[in-house]
Amino acid sequence: MVMSPRSAERAQVLRVLPGLMVVMLLGALDQTIMAPALPAVAGDLGGLDEMPVVLTAYLVAATVVMPVFGRLGDRFGRKPVLLGAIGLFMVGAVASGLAGSIPALVVARVVQGAGGGGLMIGAQAVLGEVVSPRERGRYLGLLGVVYVLAAVGGPIVGGLFIDHLSWRWIFAIYPPLGVLAMVAVVRTLRLPVPRDRPSVDYAGATFLATVVVAVILLAGTLGRPGGPAWLVPVLAVVALAAFAGWLVTARRAADPVLPLRLFTVRSFAIPTAISFLIGLALFGTVSYLPAYLQIAMGTSATQAGLALTCLMGGVITTMTVSGRLISRTGRYRRYPVIGTAMAAAGMALLALVNAATPVPLVLAILLLIGLGIGLTMQVMMLVAQNGVDHRDLGAATSTVTFLRQIGASVGVAVVGALITARFTERLPDGLAGLLPGSTDALSPDALAALPPDLRATVATAFGQAAPPVFGMVAPLLVVAFLLAVALPAQPLRDTAHVGTADVGSADVNKGDAP
Repeated sequence: MVMSPRSAERAQVLRVLPGLMVVMLLGALDQTIMAPALPAVAGDLGGLDEMPVVLTAYLVAATVVMPVFGRLGDRFGRKPVLLGAIGLFMVGAVASGLAGSIPALVVARVVQGAGGGGLMIGAQAVLGEVVSPRERGRYLGLLGVVYVLAAVGGPIVGGLFIDHLSWRWIFAIYPPLGVLAMVAVVRTLRLPVPRDRPSVDYAGATFLATVVVAVILLAGTLGRPGGPAWLVPVLAVVALAAFAGWLVTARRAADPVLPLRLFTVRSFAIPTAISFLIGLALFGTVSYLPAYLQIAMGTSATQAGLALTCLMGGVITTMTVSGRLISRTGRYRRYPVIGTAMAAAGMALLALVNAATPVPLVLAILLLIGLGIGLTMQVMMLVAQNGVDHRDLGAATSTVTFLRQIGASVGVAVVGALITARFTERLPDGLAGLLPGSTDALSPDALAALPPDLRATVATAFGQAAPPVFGMVAPLLVVAFLLAVALPAQPLRDTAHVGTADVGSADVNKGDAP
């Protein structure tokens, strides 16, 4: 029996999908498994004010390399670039587990983040190659299994490691997963190798990396009073100069790492802007929720991980349902409009939470936020990939994720800085000096070592400091809602960039070997 083109496409996707799911699990797991571990890491190697450094080291590195990985995949093929990213991620993970100080951990997280950025871009770009935008929603449910495992298993496993072993054990699970991902990619992924290979815009990539690092450092510095007076203006000048340099290279390079012409297309520009706001709101809040739940509300690390699971469960539910409905109807515009409105409402409610708030109510608020994010986040990638030519698929994929990660990095830095500053302000005079290592070493273990009266005072101060900061991101989601309303409704392309005949070619298999 001769298979129809659509059936042949589905058969090819189902052959490639398991390997992509393992790759995506590696990247997704690190975003969730570390969250409940951060207070323990802070207490062991540094303190509360070091938490933004540990988080942003990974996020900044992943963000910086995304445009480069996207363009390298466009030029040299997705498979060898993806395998390189997996190897880099594994090296960083092993080094993170062995780190004996904050500087060593930060360096290791930078290496791991560089690999993680390649994982996220590589997996999504491969999916964009082999699945048409109209059919892609059908597979979001299968890909949702990855995020379910990461969302449910990550926080639980991370919490169990903290409660019964050590945070270092978290990094021990990455090498075997990385080997499994490599084997799956080598055995199943077959894609054409591009014949046209213009020079890589390394100058543009360097300028972009400088902009990202300067902006994130600036965001963290602005929220931390008492630093050197010259630091803010210097970072601002560096960011502006690097941005100007990138604009020059983007106009003059034969094939810029991030083409300016893409931003003139509404179906690309609006999704990237919404992705930035979603990244800022989601990661800026989620990264510090476990610390708030453990310190202010007295939950265990495992319970804090389960709370994040509730949020991520909402993401998976609406992502899966909306994906199937999009494949069935071809319409997508209503979902981000509804989703951003729900997420904004949830963030506003989170600002009203306090230590006396019932835990089920907190979980309900997190579920509302997750349901809204799930209706929005993946649709933005779908719309952006649908609106560009094949030659720009890697650039479009990397740009959407790139700006979401910039938002996440800025969000983590700003939210962490504001919470620390507000917490310090609310401590009674002289109490900060009684904390082990002052406020910089606040963790659940350090809190438990305090006398009961001081413990209650510190927990109350932290509980008053965090929720209003969470609520500050709600207006940003209102802006995302307005952008979603302006999102154009375009027909979804029903053909994949790579045909099944090309994928099955022996020459293709040979040319794409690592």
